[in-house]
Amino acid sequence: MTVILTYINEVPIKRNAIESMPANSKLKERARALRKAGNYPEVVFWQQVHKGKFYKIDFDRQRIIGNYIVDFYVKTLGLVVEIDGESHNDKEDYDKIREEYLLNLGLKIFKITNFRVLNDIENVLKELEIFIIENYS
Repeated sequence: MTVILTYINEVPIKRNAIESMPANSKLKERARALRKAGNYPEVVFWQQVHKGKFYKIDFDRQRIIGNYIVDFYVKTLGLVVEIDGESHNDKEDYDKIREEYLLNLGLKIFKITNFRVLNDIENVLKELEIFIIENYS
C-alpha cells in the first residue's frame, strides 16, 4: 500500500521509510557534539527545514547511519542531505566509500555545498523540492 507523506507543488510524495537502519552506538556522543557545535551552514539549512517547515517533512540532524554521521536524514523518505564544506577537502576516497555504503542501504543522497547554503538558500530549497519530486513521487 502506498502512503502519501506530503505534497510538494501539488505532487504527491510517497513514503519510502527504511525501517531497520544500522547505527554504531559508539558515535552517539560525537553526533551530539556535532549538533551542539552548530556548523553555521547546517544551522542555516536547519532553520529552513526543522519543525516541519519544509512541507511538514521531519528532518533529523547529525544522524548515525552505520559507522557514519550524516548531516541530515529524513527517515520517512530514506533521504540523506549532505552539506559539503572544507572538511570534505582531500577526502574524496573516504567520501566515495561513505556514499557507496549509504546508497547500498537504499538511501538517496542530496548534496549541496556550504557556499550554496549560505549564498543561495532559496534555490537550494527549490532544488531539494525537485530532487524529492523526481525520486519520491
